Amino acid sequence: MSCATATLLHESKIHYDAMAASSNKCLEGVPGLGFVVCRKTALAECKGNATTLVLDLFEQAENFAKTGQYRFTPPIHVIVSFHQALTEFFEEGGQPGRGKRYAENCRVLIEGMHALGFEPLLSDNLQAPIIVTFRMPADPRFKFQEFYDRLKQRGYVIYPGKLTVADSFRIGCIGRLYPDHMRGALAAIRDILDQMGVTSLKPAKAA
Repeated sequence: MSCATATLLHESKIHYDAMAASSNKCLEGVPGLGFVVCRKTALAECKGNATTLVLDLFEQAENFAKTGQYRFTPPIHVIVSFHQALTEFFEEGGQPGRGKRYAENCRVLIEGMHALGFEPLLSDNLQAPIIVTFRMPADPRFKFQEFYDRLKQRGYVIYPGKLTVADSFRIGCIGRLYPDHMRGALAAIRDILDQMGVTSLKPAKAA
């Protein structure tokens, strides 16, 4: 669950029975732990409905209530990491505090990429401060794999695009990142484009 999702659920006052999330992403713990916040009445209705032994949420909750233990061997290192991640999350001001940092990361990134000539896929009113998708340049000298590899060598790992509507790539704004990290990535991108001889960043496909 992203911070943006949590804000949406809170502000829109959606009536929901359960919400599943994980220990990583905007909570900045390590991957490997899933958890569910749900209404007790909704959980009770799940009794006997699980199709797997391990993922039986009702039985897990029942076992926790009786013994305080997991039903199966727990990932202790992930749990300890998650506890530390939650501590740091609340020290930063919870969702408002962390969301503010992510929003600033996003602003610096988008403004910098705009200045270089890249075009974001989404308009500002639709963009959440989590991950930003940019349209792939049409310039034949822009080869994404080379661009990706050169950035990785500089210490910046981005995402390939996963869309069918537009050739694109994505850059995340979340994690233990601050505006200076975004500025560093922008400087690296500027240098790499020069090295690749890319002169036009007009997108390969229009919206």
